Amino acid sequence: MAKKKDEHHGGAWKVAYADFVTSMMALFIVLWVLVAEEKPEVMAQVALYFKDPGYASDAEKKKTPSQTAGMMDAQVKATQKDSSMQDYLTRENQSFLKAIARDFVRLLNVQDEEKEPLDIQVTSDGLRMNIYNRAKKPLFKNNTTELTEWGTQVFQNLAWLVERYNFKVFLEGHTASGLDLGLNKNYTPWELSTDRSNAVRRTMEYYAMEPSKTQRVSGLGDTEPLPNVPADSEDNNRMTLSLSLTQFPKPAPSPSLPPDSSPKPATN
Repeated sequence: MAKKKDEHHGGAWKVAYADFVTSMMALFIVLWVLVAEEKPEVMAQVALYFKDPGYASDAEKKKTPSQTAGMMDAQVKATQKDSSMQDYLTRENQSFLKAIARDFVRLLNVQDEEKEPLDIQVTSDGLRMNIYNRAKKPLFKNNTTELTEWGTQVFQNLAWLVERYNFKVFLEGHTASGLDLGLNKNYTPWELSTDRSNAVRRTMEYYAMEPSKTQRVSGLGDTEPLPNVPADSEDNNRMTLSLSLTQFPKPAPSPSLPPDSSPKPATN
């Protein structure tokens, strides 16, 4: 009687295991690229792809053969810049930054406010926020640097935002004109706006933000009211934050003597 051949067991698990190993390898490659590059724009593009992979594929379909060839040339010749690629990356960054702004507003739950307590503008490399210190929803207790519960919530969430996306932070404090700051005439809107900027910086560092992320802290008093807004409007009581992926503050100009006050040679 012939011996019965051994039956083969199913091999479907091998296919699943191979897919798993391939996925893990791809993940390790992405993480390695992020660590090796250490560029915020690279991280932004990867994050945007995983948030909306269809956006990148749609954009690829719209490219003409000449554009594709141009990108290949740019890879071969490092000195050659492809303007079409730059435009593509700019559009991606804008979409990415708008998504961050929407998520932040949603997190603060301010959609149903009668007068929104903040407005956000998307810039070329980040976000610019005006966060208002109005009487109905104040950031600070009356004419002080002490944050309210709402103010703490705003800047706590901002600290997490800065750390998550590796923004650089520029802080500006502003006040309306005509504030009554008490009997101490030496404490003016200049001091109050500067102290509030530092209070915000300390709060953000306390919750999440690395101190190195802060690039500039300033107080401008009542010298820069909003356009088309009366100087004494409470809308001018605000904190302005610029969150940048790449920008650094411009160096201060070196001091120079006026032409008529330059040192003159000694005469006998």
